[in-house]
Amino acid sequence: MAIDAGGLAVIRPEVAQGFRRWGEVIAAGVAVAFGAWLIWLGGYLLMALGAAAVALGLGWALIGWRRMRFSRDVGAPGLVEIDEGRISYFAASRARAIGGPAGNVTALGMGGELALREIAEIRLLNLQGKQYWRLRSGAGEALLIPLDAAGANALYDAFASLPGIDMGKLSAALDHELAAQSLWTRR
Repeated sequence: MAIDAGGLAVIRPEVAQGFRRWGEVIAAGVAVAFGAWLIWLGGYLLMALGAAAVALGLGWALIGWRRMRFSRDVGAPGLVEIDEGRISYFAASRARAIGGPAGNVTALGMGGELALREIAEIRLLNLQGKQYWRLRSGAGEALLIPLDAAGANALYDAFASLPGIDMGKLSAALDHELAAQSLWTRR
C-alpha cells in the first residue's frame, strides 16, 4: 500500500488486495499487450518476438488464474508449509474438531506432514460447510488441510509437480460443493 507524505493511504486497502490477488494475471496481460504491440510494429523479427510474448503471456495468465483460485482469505487455524518436498500442516492446538456422524468428533488438531513422493491420492472434501484437501499416503496415512489455512495457496505449485495431475480439473473442483471428490491418484 502506497502512503503519501501526510500518512494517508493513496490506494484503498480493498483495491490493493485486489491487485495482490490478481497481480500475476495482470502482469501476464501486460506481457500479452507488449507482444501484441511488437506484432503491430511489424517486421519479421518483431512479429516473431511478439508472437512468442503473446503465447508466453497467455500461458502465464492461465497458470496465474488457476493459482489465484487456490488463494483464499485465511479463515482456518493453522499454517501450511512446503519445504524440501514435504507438505506440513501445523494445526493450532486443539483446532476446531470435525464432527462425524451423530456428532462424534473424529479429529482434534489435524496437523501432520507428508512427503510429496509419498502422496497416493488427493481428495477435496466438504465437511460442515468447509472445504479440505485430504492427502493420503500409500501407507494409508491421511492429512486434512483446510483450503483457507494460512499458506494453503502454495499447494498449487506442490500439486503441479505430481506426475499426471490435471491442474485444470483441480482448479475446477474448487467451485463444486460435493461431499468428496477424488481428484488425483498415483498410478
